[in-house]
Amino acid sequence: MELHVVLVEPEIPQNTGNIARSCAAVGASLHLIGPLGFSTDSKYVKRAGLDYWHLLEVQKYPALESYFTASPGFQRVFATKKQGSVYTSLVYRDKCSLIFGKETAGLPESLLRNRSMDCARIPMVEAARSLNLSNAAALFIYEVLRQNDYSGLSFDGPGLKSD
Repeated sequence: MELHVVLVEPEIPQNTGNIARSCAAVGASLHLIGPLGFSTDSKYVKRAGLDYWHLLEVQKYPALESYFTASPGFQRVFATKKQGSVYTSLVYRDKCSLIFGKETAGLPESLLRNRSMDCARIPMVEAARSLNLSNAAALFIYEVLRQNDYSGLSFDGPGLKSD
């Protein structure tokens, strides 16, 4: 299985670092769409990823269309609170892109227009504005992996049993 986590114009380096660490832990690749709100050399990005950077494939693109061109055949799932199905009700394919917007604004309406079948959301109480981006990404990542029987992952790590 190939899993791409795509961050469109991320603004908070710690979120990107945390998402990078999640990607590294499961073998997903991270795709950053500019402009970024920070330098990827930032100590905050590196600190959040700790010693996982050598396990991570990171690609950078100037615009989302550049990523789309570079990833033909990938299912595109747009994470948004604005529309779409609950993230657990989608069927995730072997080649999947999870696409997240920037922390302050999410994905642009112009991108989501006419893509409602490819949009997914996380249920929450109405009074809550949103989840932290790295938490939302982790939920989506592990749902994709769960549906694909955790392909390529080990259950025999420290403290884990494969019973």
